[in-house]
Amino acid sequence: MKYWNSFEIAWVFIFLSLGIIITIITNDSILNFIILITGILCVVFAAKGRIFTYVFGIINSILYSYTAYSNGLFGEVGLNILFYIPMNFIGFFIWKKHLSNRIVIMKKMNVIKTIIILSISGFSIFMLGFFLSSLRGQNTPYLDASTNIIGITATFLMIWRYREQWLLYIILNLLTITMWLLRFVNGSSDGSIMILMWTAFLINSVYGFYNWSKNAENLK
Repeated sequence: MKYWNSFEIAWVFIFLSLGIIITIITNDSILNFIILITGILCVVFAAKGRIFTYVFGIINSILYSYTAYSNGLFGEVGLNILFYIPMNFIGFFIWKKHLSNRIVIMKKMNVIKTIIILSISGFSIFMLGFFLSSLRGQNTPYLDASTNIIGITATFLMIWRYREQWLLYIILNLLTITMWLLRFVNGSSDGSIMILMWTAFLINSVYGFYNWSKNAENLK
């Protein structure tokens, strides 16, 4: 735990403990608990700017895809299998070239790039939501589309080492919590542990933005 501060240790301990409690009380699957563990380790390493985030990210994406498929969230399945898994490999090798004292070199995005990315993302959400709404068995198509597009955009910003990824992750986590709340209300047995995991991600995103803002290069 040499490279961990007290907040990070407490954050991981609290949410893993809550995960164990929820798993026992709801008789949830070990699979979902493993998804929680790998997800938490993935995002906390990302907030710290450490390359291990991609190792746990690969494992988490594979397992989460199965749970999303079981809940009719096909956009989430496609996002993880076709995008997150390969991008975790790509991100690992890109970050490896930009490390300083085992921490990735961080930077800040300018206003023009931010406007362009937001505009493209908004249009993409509409188009994907329209497509998903035509699929039989698809739940919450536009909400699913929003999490997909924002997740894709945030992943590219993460690989390119921009701190603004965390603002998108905050939005993404809020939307995904809403999506799983709807699945939970509709009787999904996976809902409770997924809500816990994405709540943990939300807290981590706020911390990630703080940490990356503090460490980003050439902030203006």
